[in-house]
Amino acid sequence: MKSYVIVNANVINSEKLAQYGAQAAPTVAKYQGKFIAKGSAESLHGNQSFANKAVIEFPSKQHAVDWYNSEEYQALIPLRSQAIDCEFHLTGGV
Repeated sequence: MKSYVIVNANVINSEKLAQYGAQAAPTVAKYQGKFIAKGSAESLHGNQSFANKAVIEFPSKQHAVDWYNSEEYQALIPLRSQAIDCEFHLTGGV
């Protein structure tokens, strides 16, 4: 079953974000992930503490977990921390 990584983020540094994005995208692809939504988000109900969202689809939960825990992606976390304040969540498809 497909699984999704939901990212909530606020940009700290746009230049660092561009560097992070360019390096993170190939790691997502390596684990058969693909971005299905990315950008600013509009709240339909409730308070919104993060201005940006991303939804990354993976073929399975294991693919998503393997991607996030991969050596290649983990090496990017210090750069990510300089680029965005964020949360990552994993959910299964329906």
